[in-house]
Amino acid sequence: MKWSHVQENWSAFYEAIIERWNGTDEAELDEIDGDQRAFIAYVAELTGQDPEEAREEIREWLAGEIPSDVVMDPTHDNHSIKLSAKYVGEGEDEYADDARFGDDDDYPDDGDTSQEHR
Repeated sequence: MKWSHVQENWSAFYEAIIERWNGTDEAELDEIDGDQRAFIAYVAELTGQDPEEAREEIREWLAGEIPSDVVMDPTHDNHSIKLSAKYVGEGEDEYADDARFGDDDDYPDDGDTSQEHR
């Protein structure tokens, strides 16, 4: 993952940061607000490392997978929806409800025959 992704979804990363760096204070994370330099300085202070060591530790952390709680965060969903707009036909709204394509029968005569087979 890239730092820009962390910065854009900063509060969604709190749990992953707290899990990775024991003793992390949420109030401090609020104050850092996604600023990379401030976060490096904070991790260095928290761990007793020099800033370059902290930077490398953060770099290693960034090489990992995006935490599932971040992927499941509603702000991440909206970001993904916005990115998917390039695949949506002209004139369509990428945020439109696509329930008519499911098996919910909220739309009669939509060709969904799943209810007939229950």
